Amino acid sequence: MTYDPTNVFARILAKEIPAEILHEDDRCLAFRDVSPQAPVHLLVIPKRPIARLADAQRDDRDMLGHLLVTAAELARSQGFAEDGFRIVVNSGERAGQSVFHLHVHVLAGRDMAWPPG
Repeated sequence: MTYDPTNVFARILAKEIPAEILHEDDRCLAFRDVSPQAPVHLLVIPKRPIARLADAQRDDRDMLGHLLVTAAELARSQGFAEDGFRIVVNSGERAGQSVFHLHVHVLAGRDMAWPPG
């Protein structure tokens, strides 16, 4: 899939759209979701432009791991790691992806059902 550099997350990365940023480093940005699906709903996005997980390459392995480690660090620093949290990555429209910039959802603050969808 072709990456659209005008998507909302690319614009947040460029600081064109405000966001409640919780973490930023050289590889990723984390912020609160403006349309939360749980009491705690954070997004962790790579700074590298990847439209969806299905487009990731072998060279992206370290960055993908960094996104998950960052999600765990946020869970600890925000105080919900011990209660539990869910990580979701949707890849493609049929999976529920609506913004085509790879992103990791971090959901917490309520009981999560299984199966999820």
